Amino acid sequence: MSAGRTVEGAGCVTWWGFGPARDLLNSENTVRSDGELNVLLVGSGDPRHILKTITGLTDSDTLHVWVIENNMEVVARQLLLLYLSLQTPENMSLHKKTEVFLEVFGNSEIRKETEETLKHAAAQLSLSITNTLSSDSHAHPCLDTSLLKFKERDELVRIFKLWERPPSVPASVRKVWDARVRQHLGTRYDSRQGCFDWDLSMKLHQRGCDIISKHQYVKWRESGVAFEMREGLYQTANQSLLSTRVFNHRGDRVAVRGYWGDIVSGPYLSFGIETENKDLLKKQNNQHVKTAQDISEVNVLALFECLATRESSLLNEDVPNPSSSCCQSTDSLTTEEKIQNDPPSSQTHTEPEQQTQVLDLLRLNGVKVSFLSPDSLNKLPLKNKYRNLFNSIFCSASKVHQLDSSLREIAAPDAVLVIELANFLLDLSKEQVSGFADRVKEIAEESGFTATHDQSSDVYAVFTRKKD
Repeated sequence: MSAGRTVEGAGCVTWWGFGPARDLLNSENTVRSDGELNVLLVGSGDPRHILKTITGLTDSDTLHVWVIENNMEVVARQLLLLYLSLQTPENMSLHKKTEVFLEVFGNSEIRKETEETLKHAAAQLSLSITNTLSSDSHAHPCLDTSLLKFKERDELVRIFKLWERPPSVPASVRKVWDARVRQHLGTRYDSRQGCFDWDLSMKLHQRGCDIISKHQYVKWRESGVAFEMREGLYQTANQSLLSTRVFNHRGDRVAVRGYWGDIVSGPYLSFGIETENKDLLKKQNNQHVKTAQDISEVNVLALFECLATRESSLLNEDVPNPSSSCCQSTDSLTTEEKIQNDPPSSQTHTEPEQQTQVLDLLRLNGVKVSFLSPDSLNKLPLKNKYRNLFNSIFCSASKVHQLDSSLREIAAPDAVLVIELANFLLDLSKEQVSGFADRVKEIAEESGFTATHDQSSDVYAVFTRKKD
């Protein structure tokens, strides 16, 4: 019998990051220019850094975020989470938006009501991307998919349609999740409760995540359900967390749809382990009063409040140009609101010619998120438009091996490079985590960057571009 495949714990698809949200422009090493601020995200896996960076902008700042992910299924999920984040208060209250966002973000199974919201979002995103295939127009100027190849946009449409109309007899997510746990633990499966407790108390808690409660962590390790903020049945598959993986079986390539993401570290890391509100970290009898779910809810709600404030601060201004800000005409707003208020069943089956081309989302003036092809990182230096463009560059632990000396050519003179370390990849030993950090420093220096003086964080390594 196998002792388990420990490297399988983090999965082969990055659905969430292995570190908390960061404002990538709020660093003592970041030099904020007067013009447009450009941030490149490589393999971030979720929109935590995008949302956090937006909330740190001043009213006069202009931000352009460029996103490169490993595959189109992660791009589709990024678009979905941003779509939910930009829902207007008229369509979804802040508290409900927070609950739906976290449910879709971190649960393998969701409530029926949340599934209807996901289906409607998928239908709207599918239609908007279909429109970009036939014209140069954008359904929402904040969300730009026009730089993706046609076949990649076709793939996005296929994914959204699969979410909108999942298989009539879907595979049991609980069985799929349990199969991953069995494969990962091997002979330790029968004593899995002890394994879960060890990973929590001897790894996550020892690495500064003692806010994560045993009850919630073990529940997630067992079932894949991390956030239960409302009473209800969490029994419907979260289609946005399912993807296809190709295996070799007796010489043939077989595609298997299932859950291929993280089953060890957890979705609490992105929003639930840090907070500026110290009251949330209080203890009684040496136990935290609040949990990582509570902190995730508070942090995401605060991010959404900042988005709404940034949008509302523009309401008294003259109507902006649609080509340069996230706005839309009164006619299109009225049409879209009518569609949003229809029952979910009619939302997902409305004929395309009856739907507006404009997404009814918050208009964040001066903010744009562009998605680039998965293979585009090493091609950016070949195009003049990207030369010395990026003020800040983030790279995940899973993509750091793709960095090389060409990175210097696309970095602005005072650019900051932030690299995710392996501190929360729990299957790695302390020696492997330390060795990974050393290798990250070598790669950054070979790419033309030097470590900053403050390297106290075990989660992210920060570098600045070497002077010419």
